[in-house]
Amino acid sequence: MKPVELIKIPIKNEMELFEKKFKDSMLSKVPLLNRITYYIVRRKGKQMRPMFVFLVAKMVSDGGFDERTYRGASVVELIHTATLVHDDVVDDSNRRRGFFSVNALWKNKIAVLVGDFLLSKGLLLSIDNEDFDLLKLISIAVREMSEGELLQIEKARKLDITEDIYFDIIRQKTATLISACCGIGAASVGANQDTIQQMRKFGEYIGIAFQIKDDLFDYTDDKIGKPTGIDIKEQKMTLPLIHTLNTCSIKEKNGLLLPLKSIIKTKNV
Repeated sequence: MKPVELIKIPIKNEMELFEKKFKDSMLSKVPLLNRITYYIVRRKGKQMRPMFVFLVAKMVSDGGFDERTYRGASVVELIHTATLVHDDVVDDSNRRRGFFSVNALWKNKIAVLVGDFLLSKGLLLSIDNEDFDLLKLISIAVREMSEGELLQIEKARKLDITEDIYFDIIRQKTATLISACCGIGAASVGANQDTIQQMRKFGEYIGIAFQIKDDLFDYTDDKIGKPTGIDIKEQKMTLPLIHTLNTCSIKEKNGLLLPLKSIIKTKNV
């Protein structure tokens, strides 16, 4: 059994029920939208983010939670899915989780509109049920994800990124959403503010660790289910490269910078 499946064992029943509720939350009166969202649901990933919502909710509530937790998990997954659809448009990516992306099958205009639809469904799910505290947590995460992406773009052409800047970027781009999941899990069961903030910090550390591991995998030949060696091509200065440039000799650094500058120049032609 894979590690993720082992982690899901305490919430197996909840995750199965969540899948049905999440599918229902995406329904529309527009047949085209339903075809696309059905395609998205059929090609779901590991659903790590709702998993964190349920695990934290169960932990801080001594094992029990209600519809509010399911709504929190659905909001997280709706908004996360919306960002993935938009990311594929921005990155001009034709593949997502081993399948064709939405923009590859239905073109960019429809993909952007589908992402907007999913975002609005997530917001309305919270507003209609007056889950304003949960909405605030996920809204903070979306804001920080946007800031992280823009910070990375701003620093993309500079080859002197420090480790501190790198950690700022991954905290905002990756860790903030997992932080929100853990905070929402705690808030959905009525935890006090101290507990919610502790769970947010817990999620942030997990997100940072996850991104560091993911960045390390990009420099290996291991089969991890996605292409490796693409970070530099996408102008992403990640921790392995930053650490190498900051610790190698001047001669070694100059030898690395020349091909790196060539890649970045070619990327921006």
